Amino acid sequence: MQRRALFQATAALIGATVGAPFIALAASKPLVEVWKTASCGCCHDWIKHVQANGFEVKTHDISDAAKDKLRNQLGLMDKYGSCHTALVNGFVVEGHVPAKDLQRLLKERPKALGLAVPGMPVGSPGMDGPEYGGRKDVYAVLLVQRDGGSEVYHAYP
Repeated sequence: MQRRALFQATAALIGATVGAPFIALAASKPLVEVWKTASCGCCHDWIKHVQANGFEVKTHDISDAAKDKLRNQLGLMDKYGSCHTALVNGFVVEGHVPAKDLQRLLKERPKALGLAVPGMPVGSPGMDGPEYGGRKDVYAVLLVQRDGGSEVYHAYP
């Protein structure tokens, strides 16, 4: 199972970088491909958030160990880790990144690995349900460079 999921992730990354112009013409909504554990409720809520904001989503349920291995194979350092890893048009997306930042990323197409919201900050999409009582942590969406460095892409107070 893990080997198959890693193969699919690698194939998706290659297809996203090589075939992205053709896929973009054929699809009306950008595809976000997500790898998560089956029992993660906040991942499910984040997926609903990106779907509600114009993205198509394909999910893969894998183990935490396989997800960590996938993240590393995609070039994302562990310090950026969260509960789910995704690919969208050749960019790696880690954690509870708001859909408006995904839209901005796809519009600007910076020379970067992708976006990350490390950890699971309360108040971020998917971590904003009624069980949190309206609490909102300060967090930042990071633009992660291919060399492992990052900069703040969008700060949320």
